[in-house]
Amino acid sequence: MIKTLFRPRSRRTHKGAPRVLLIIENISVARDRRAQKQLKSLLEGGYRVGLICRSDEGNARFRQPGLDLYEYPAPPERGGTAALVFEYGYSVLAAVLLVVRALRDGPVHAIQVGQPPDIYFAPGYLAKLFGTRFIVDQRDLSPEVYEARFGKSEGALARMLRAFERASWRTADHVITVNDSLVQVVIQRGGLPPKRVTAVKNGPLLSAVARRSGHEELREGFRHLVCWHGVMGPQDHVEFALQAISHYTHHLGRRDALFVFMGDGVAEAALRQMAVELEIEDFIRFTGWLAEDSCFTYIATADLGLDTNLQPEVTPVKAMEYMAYAVPTVAFDLLETRLLAGEAARYVKVGDADEMAREIARLLDSPDERRRMGGIGRNRIEQEFAWDRQEERYLEIYERFLDGKRA
Repeated sequence: MIKTLFRPRSRRTHKGAPRVLLIIENISVARDRRAQKQLKSLLEGGYRVGLICRSDEGNARFRQPGLDLYEYPAPPERGGTAALVFEYGYSVLAAVLLVVRALRDGPVHAIQVGQPPDIYFAPGYLAKLFGTRFIVDQRDLSPEVYEARFGKSEGALARMLRAFERASWRTADHVITVNDSLVQVVIQRGGLPPKRVTAVKNGPLLSAVARRSGHEELREGFRHLVCWHGVMGPQDHVEFALQAISHYTHHLGRRDALFVFMGDGVAEAALRQMAVELEIEDFIRFTGWLAEDSCFTYIATADLGLDTNLQPEVTPVKAMEYMAYAVPTVAFDLLETRLLAGEAARYVKVGDADEMAREIARLLDSPDERRRMGGIGRNRIEQEFAWDRQEERYLEIYERFLDGKRA
């Protein structure tokens, strides 16, 4: 590990500009579209950026002038709480070592950590003692993710996660969230004043989701194409989509749709086995993790997108990307999903896979309704949720804290 952390590299810095250090724990920058957008905004905003994340072959395409990329080997992905504790401990140690290395390359004026996990408050507090600003980018809530993944809301580890969460928020100079529901959670659960919390929503860059033609060969001869994409963790509940497909094929007698699952994660092997046990493997493709261009080409071809999130406070990023390509979504009826998608989605009772199957069938049989819903979704992205509409709010936070340090 140490050899990887401190291997030689070429220096790529812009003298005189303030320097922001981004830390991502549970994913590489090649797979983290929110971090990619933030990185682009900071560099174009005149900042130098250091980025600490897991190593990945895809990270290489982000190397550019003004960016210092610091990578560490990813820990093994296993289920269970012991593996979770090991991952967190390993990752914070690797990050601290790389922060030291980043400091050797020049001063750091601000550190931004992507959470969860909420494990960087101690080094964040130490950095603040030397005048460095500490920014938390809260994407999900650790206690809720833990409960969704392991079915536990109490116990020593759950209490520790809540304590780490409060410590992170109270240490931060500012907390960024992905939606307004999380703003209220941070204010109420963390005891922060509203002026220290800002929602910066997580829509796609309009340039990244420019109109593109679908590729009919991706349908593999099926009349319809339905997509799901993302990280396949236990908390993502992709099993409900497989149950819906089983009902669609075996109980509704439909053989007209191909269902494509783009992504990977600790739950992928079990999902593949589940597809075999449900006897639906002929109607499903697991593609593994796809590059953004390939993923978006599938979405542009699709008739429908699926979302299986069960956490009401989570804004589904995948739904925003379906909406950007005017693809309607079938999702569980949750607060943030409704606030995001509005009439661009159809909602079913939480956890009801059979109703999800019936809604898929209804929409696949209604092309005019799909077009209407798709147009609503595309308009909502263009007018409100696109990163192009959120970027100014994001950069204003750094301008507030790093005023006077800009080159």
